[in-house]
Amino acid sequence: MARKYFGTDGIRGKVGEPPITADFLLKLGWAAGKVFANEGHGFVLVGKDTRISGYMFESALEAGLTAAGVDTHLLGPMPTPGVAYLARTLRAQAGIVISASHNPYYDNGVKFFSVQGTKLPDDIEQKIEYYIDSPMTTVESSELGKAKRLVDAAGRYIEFCKASIPTRFDFNGMKIVVDCAHGATYHIAPHVFREVGAEVIVIGAEPNGININDECGATSPDKLVAAVLANQANIGIALDGDGDRLVMVDHKGEIVDGDELIYIIAKARLDAGLMSGPVVGTLMTNLGMEHGLKQLGINLLRAKVGDRYVLEMMSEHGSILGGENSGHIICLDKTTTGDGIIAALQIMAEMHDTGYSLHELKSGMQKYPQILINIKTPKRVDIEADEGIQKAVRAVEKKLGDKGRVLLRASGTEPLIRVMVEGEHAESVKNYAQQLAEDVKKVIGA
Repeated sequence: MARKYFGTDGIRGKVGEPPITADFLLKLGWAAGKVFANEGHGFVLVGKDTRISGYMFESALEAGLTAAGVDTHLLGPMPTPGVAYLARTLRAQAGIVISASHNPYYDNGVKFFSVQGTKLPDDIEQKIEYYIDSPMTTVESSELGKAKRLVDAAGRYIEFCKASIPTRFDFNGMKIVVDCAHGATYHIAPHVFREVGAEVIVIGAEPNGININDECGATSPDKLVAAVLANQANIGIALDGDGDRLVMVDHKGEIVDGDELIYIIAKARLDAGLMSGPVVGTLMTNLGMEHGLKQLGINLLRAKVGDRYVLEMMSEHGSILGGENSGHIICLDKTTTGDGIIAALQIMAEMHDTGYSLHELKSGMQKYPQILINIKTPKRVDIEADEGIQKAVRAVEKKLGDKGRVLLRASGTEPLIRVMVEGEHAESVKNYAQQLAEDVKKVIGA
């Protein structure tokens, strides 16, 4: 059954526009509370990132949950993977995160985690949607839920992150710059990296409610590059607003994306005899990563874009490692969801064990030049069924052979067709992408 409110990553939109309004969040809290109350007695965790609307939506969710007779434990600012971990370790009925991840401050959203620390099953989301569209009621006063703040939430998650690597690792002598994107990791990531022995220089850790992800963090690492070079640091670590993405910078100031980081972790697991199953990427995963993994004897599987789909495929194929080039990195042998801090610690551990710099570790995988062009389309187009488009695609694929790749996909949220071409030589890739884009425009009349 198609979901009315939930997308692939919860419910998200612009603050003040339906459904991201105070009255809807009140109803959502009540609807979720009704479902959880029917499942049995317990409590729900609520965490948030640092955007200003989080105060309003935290209060609305709490009120709705209380009216449904469910207890709430408020975590305050907490990374998304931290809420997933705490839901699991505290045996909560669910964890709720108020965040729009890497989006600007004027967006917000809500996503849920189960007691296992994973996304809610579809049938639970459908039950919540049923109650959203039902009249709101309030339980008897004696049955109202209670709310309290969990004061040691940050400390619990800090210890969990540190425990993702053995205690033998001491990063004394390693200088790192950490960019917290003025987001939910601002009071957590610096402690984690300092407590494992690193010398830490912190940027992007002064949230004011509106500067989250603003020209900083994993989506805008230019300031991190400058800070790494200025401080002659070994590495830079860029997290996003809710802490589930990681992009790094090596000592030369070169950006290391999610694909390269996943490759490094996969090789480390393989060398330690701990690799299990294939690596799961997405349709956007660089061909260079696929070839690099193949040389190691590791298969790459491609899921649809979105960490939800990556996790589903990982579960189906017994994989312990997957993610996206945007920096979602999922180490299922360490935690249940994408976690930027934990992924960074795995990279630091490999640097420590091998004695190699991040620049050297990434050299085993050669990224292919990749060009992405967005085409505005006046109407929905069935890309697979359109012979004109497929003929143009086949022509480029023939020129690339096995040294490149073409991907056309329609955006799920905008009237766009995304044209992606990658191959060995940057100039030819650019030319092929531009020609293919022009051919597609002619076919669709754009």
